[in-house]
Amino acid sequence: MRHFLIYLALIAGQMNTLQDKPVVHLHPHQDVIPADFGGDLVVLVNGPTVVHLPNLPPTLDAQRRPWAVFVQNLGPGRVTVVGKSQFSVEVSVNRTVQIKSNGTAYASVP
Repeated sequence: MRHFLIYLALIAGQMNTLQDKPVVHLHPHQDVIPADFGGDLVVLVNGPTVVHLPNLPPTLDAQRRPWAVFVQNLGPGRVTVVGKSQFSVEVSVNRTVQIKSNGTAYASVP
């Protein structure tokens, strides 16, 4: 029972950190994350196997903060997010990855 409560607390903590992010979805058959999704949580359900980041890495989002996006994959298969300068990160099912941009390149945050 104690392990269950610890597991529940961990999940609730993770949900609270992403809860303040606006949730957005890609349109059907869309495989590009627009630059204006910066600061958002992009939820993929039955998404394409490869999703592209903006060709020109953004510097700031709409709130004038450093550009970053959270990508959550709800399945059914793995999704690879690709960007400029051979950036690539694989998002497994039921996982969320944060991707940041400094205006010239992308990087994933563990």
